Amino acid sequence: MEKNQIVEVEIVDLSHEGQGIAKVDGRVFFVDNALPGEVIRMRVLKVNKKIGYGKVEDWLQVSPHRNQETNLTYLRTGIADLGHLNYGQQLLFKQGQVKQNLKKIAGLDHVAVAPTLAADSPLAYRNKAAVPVRRVQGQLESGFFRKNSHDLISIEDFYIQEKEIDALILATRNLLRRLDLKPYDEKEGTGLIRNILVRRAHYTGQMMLVLVTTRPKVFRIEVLIEQLTKEFPNLVSILQNINDQKINAILGKEFRLLYGKETIVDQMLGNEFEISAQSFYQVNTPMAEKLYQVAMDMAQLKADDIAIDAYSGIGTIGLSLAKQVEHVYGVEVIPKAVEDSQKNAQRNHIDNVTYVCDQAETAMQNWVEQGIQPTVIFVDPPRKGLTPSFIESSAQVQPDRIVYISCNSATMARDVKHYEELGYKLKEVQPVDLFPMTHHVECVSLLVKA
Repeated sequence: MEKNQIVEVEIVDLSHEGQGIAKVDGRVFFVDNALPGEVIRMRVLKVNKKIGYGKVEDWLQVSPHRNQETNLTYLRTGIADLGHLNYGQQLLFKQGQVKQNLKKIAGLDHVAVAPTLAADSPLAYRNKAAVPVRRVQGQLESGFFRKNSHDLISIEDFYIQEKEIDALILATRNLLRRLDLKPYDEKEGTGLIRNILVRRAHYTGQMMLVLVTTRPKVFRIEVLIEQLTKEFPNLVSILQNINDQKINAILGKEFRLLYGKETIVDQMLGNEFEISAQSFYQVNTPMAEKLYQVAMDMAQLKADDIAIDAYSGIGTIGLSLAKQVEHVYGVEVIPKAVEDSQKNAQRNHIDNVTYVCDQAETAMQNWVEQGIQPTVIFVDPPRKGLTPSFIESSAQVQPDRIVYISCNSATMARDVKHYEELGYKLKEVQPVDLFPMTHHVECVSLLVKA
């Protein structure tokens, strides 16, 4: 097998990232925009002893589950890497991924994984966007990078973002062009405008714009502010973030308020939340409400429950369940998030919550030493999952139930296996589709003390 060789192959499966899988001469090939059951002519892009990568030259047989309407740009950039698969099949794929990870990683195939909870709106759902700004063919453009590259593809309709966000990005791009502000050139380290970040509160409609620049001074910034706030009355916050480092991180450390307020306000499950530029807030608000409701229902909360909300962020989970329990103790390592969660508790007149800034293990131990015995622990970790020390600490405080909200079923399966070794049993698993058209899936699992 050589690079650029063309071979006829059948796609037999999908990888966990939604790439088609073909097997040729003892090698596994990964192919973008290819679905199980399809027969294709594949061009070999890269090959080694065990695996290779290919691209579709043409289809000899097309899957009946193919979504023919998807713009290939969304596949090339990874914006919607499952957009070529019809939505019903996406839900089955995600359920299958969770099942497979629990079986392969945790050795558990006796626990039924429920069908993936479908999104009401599988398109135009994202409430947050961060798009790079670069020069393409002599003109300032906003868009998204081609997968595995830093080549910008100009995009005006992002498909899975709320339409008002797309409109604000487009208007900002046009004004940046008109004001002749220079886009960032990462090879040369020159230019001014690096990224446009937009957040939109789903229920209130309030919007925030963050311009990420390489230096503080922005020529005629007042013109841009005046034009945008006139065109978008719901634009209540404009900030500048200064990132002068030659790194891939979108944001730098310094923020400057240019217009309005530093936060926007949204609602979730009957509570109001202030959201800052750096806040963690689920990108699909209606489905986040369903996710948290599933978690609360699974926990079978009682009025005398003492709940711990680990990785508490700005308080979205803890404040959602506070009315159903005796007390919620939240812990988070990011000081600004703890400050936000305390403000959000006051904003919603919720006084049976306590938020601290600490490592979760340390905070839990302190609470136990103070005579506080949790009956239920909620965890919502980042993609890397929980640390072994957290798992051991949470099991040592012996809650009746542990509710695990996960954005990565592979690390969740690894952690569930650890909990099982410490005397907790996995009882329920519910995938929830917060990220339609992508391979990502959220999942809620219930572990109970054996």
